[in-house]
Amino acid sequence: MKTRTKLWIGVAFLLVAVVAALVGVKALQIGSMIKAGKSFVPPPEAVTSAQVEAAKWQPLQEASGTLVAFRGVTVGSELPGAIREVSFDSGTFVRKGAVLVRLDTSTEEAQLAAAKADENLARLNYERALEVRKGQANTPADLDAAEARYKQAQAAANTLKATIDKKSIRAPFDGRIAIRQVELGQVLGSGAPVASLQSVTPIYVEFSLPQQALARLKVGQPVHVHTDTFPGATWNGKVSTINTEVDVATRNVKVRATVPNDDGRLRPGMFTNVEVLSPELVPVLLIPSTAAIYAPYGDSVFVLEQKKGADGKDQLVAQQRFVRLGERRGDLVAVETGLKAGEAVVSSGAFKLRSGAAVMVRNDLAPDIRADPKPADN
Repeated sequence: MKTRTKLWIGVAFLLVAVVAALVGVKALQIGSMIKAGKSFVPPPEAVTSAQVEAAKWQPLQEASGTLVAFRGVTVGSELPGAIREVSFDSGTFVRKGAVLVRLDTSTEEAQLAAAKADENLARLNYERALEVRKGQANTPADLDAAEARYKQAQAAANTLKATIDKKSIRAPFDGRIAIRQVELGQVLGSGAPVASLQSVTPIYVEFSLPQQALARLKVGQPVHVHTDTFPGATWNGKVSTINTEVDVATRNVKVRATVPNDDGRLRPGMFTNVEVLSPELVPVLLIPSTAAIYAPYGDSVFVLEQKKGADGKDQLVAQQRFVRLGERRGDLVAVETGLKAGEAVVSSGAFKLRSGAAVMVRNDLAPDIRADPKPADN
């Protein structure tokens, strides 16, 4: 019995010794790994770089606009009547005063003949009353009554002439007429539309700018107008009107520019992109737009600096710096604050960096940076 107890005690001591040995080995391994981790230096990240360049830009403000006709109305019938003649085709150009539609005037013309006869009789009676009055054979009241009847007859005839004239619907100005909305023989009511008439040479473009733009916005400033309908085409115009009030909901001010449209390609209602150019050049600092890191708490870039590493040797490191960005054109973006001309920034690869990270510049991999990039046809 005692022999068996001693045996179990020996086995237990042996197990404890084995476990202690394993723990010691593992402790030595973990310690060496921690020591190696502390001394480990990650390899430099490959990035491309670009210098902060000083330049001069002509400031411009971009906006989305809508084309509006220089003059535009819906031509309609002022008086009711049946259509007897339609003198225009849809989509044609018409001159001011051209007759578009004639309504039936047979009733008014018959009434006019009777009114002219009444006018002629009233004129003769008035002339006789004048002669009789010279001989004192009638009273002044008789002469006045004859004159009044003559003027009433004139007015009745003139009213019928005006009615007949109004039943000839004419173009109020030069312009291009839209799809007609009437047909021969149709009976029109008062105010019924005939067709839309638009004058589009020149044409207006209306757009909105933030209220901050009022500091540099002036009547006469040049504008460039583009539309996706005609890619690559540009129309040049000038600011003609700046609204006198700012929209309280959006804090934007409405602006109207006048644009020549001799070829008539711009149509009212089209969507356009508008660029408003300032007359003077302003100094700016430029970096590639790919260098900027956009974040809700602020935009930043990585600036390249020379520092001594853990081994005492000089190495290139990237330090994050917050900046305020301005206008963007093509592959470039303006920096308002945070950088100086001549500093080097990481132009690509910044997404994988942290502040103080060692980097290796490989500008042979850098893409071409341009203010007016043009895609290449492959």
